[in-house]
Amino acid sequence: MPNYDYRCDTCGHVFEVFQKMSDPKLTDCPEEGCAGPVKRLLGTGAGLIFKGGGFYETDYRSSSYKEGAKKEKEASQPKKESKSEGKSSAGSSD
Repeated sequence: MPNYDYRCDTCGHVFEVFQKMSDPKLTDCPEEGCAGPVKRLLGTGAGLIFKGGGFYETDYRSSSYKEGAKKEKEASQPKKESKSEGKSSAGSSD
């Protein structure tokens, strides 16, 4: 069952009601001393973010986005020394 937001046209009171989709819309403000008409507000729904590789985040990306992400990832990784450089510096210490 969804939550519905309502706002009173008379006093401006905003409130939330947990009700079935088949329930009739509320018509009167629940605030004490106010029986003004209420309107149901349109909600945007909950924001849902999936984090982590491969689950919605990267599955449906365009090829240009994937290429840019690959270049960015390569640029952020530290460069590795080649094997020949490592051997030459170790040999000169004798």
